[in-house]
Amino acid sequence: MNPLCGRCNQVVYPTEKVNCLDKYWHKGCFSCEVCKMTLNMKNYKGFEKRPYCNAHYPKTNFTCVADTPENLRLKQQTKMQSQVHYREDFEKNKGKGFSVVADTPEMQRIKKTQDQISNIKYHEDFEKMKTGGDAPYQPSNPNQGSYQQPAASQNYHYEPTPEPVRQAAAAPPPSSGKRYRAVYDYSAADDDEVSFSDGDVIVDVQQIDEGWMYGRVERTGQQGMLPSNYVEAI
Repeated sequence: MNPLCGRCNQVVYPTEKVNCLDKYWHKGCFSCEVCKMTLNMKNYKGFEKRPYCNAHYPKTNFTCVADTPENLRLKQQTKMQSQVHYREDFEKNKGKGFSVVADTPEMQRIKKTQDQISNIKYHEDFEKMKTGGDAPYQPSNPNQGSYQQPAASQNYHYEPTPEPVRQAAAAPPPSSGKRYRAVYDYSAADDDEVSFSDGDVIVDVQQIDEGWMYGRVERTGQQGMLPSNYVEAI
């Protein structure tokens, strides 16, 4: 025995049967509860076992938590625990007087430079003490030549490379034919459909049937099928 349609309550034969939301539907009856746009298994959204399109899907609201005596007690207890932990951390860190410095690449470079300068100063003082304090420090290898200034003491002046100027994108071809304006946001459900946002202008529109048309989004240049009840003629 053939089942009955969930909308028109008529017999649904196998050739036109859509099984969804625990019911059977005619393909033409499987439409949005609000705007009556024909839906498919990819773009429908179910709510209380009734199909809706993306634009008219009922919005769920968050429920408020009652401010009962038990909730007030838990809230007060959590606040007291937070204050206790704060005082414990304050007593542990009191008197230390330190601040956390981020270990950035620039701070690592400065630290490395200070280590190099300290190491060089140590060797100079060691050689002065070894020779009596008057003779200047001479490198042990004569081929090394004169002492070079450490890289850390040089003047680092970084000049950022200018970014190349991007050429403006070519203007889209002039539109022709009928023009429509989107009144809802729509996300493409199939490869042959096109996505657009509320307020976008649709040009080169061709009517396919009562529920669908073909056109090009003027803002993005994309072309494809779109639902007729999501746009209005300009």
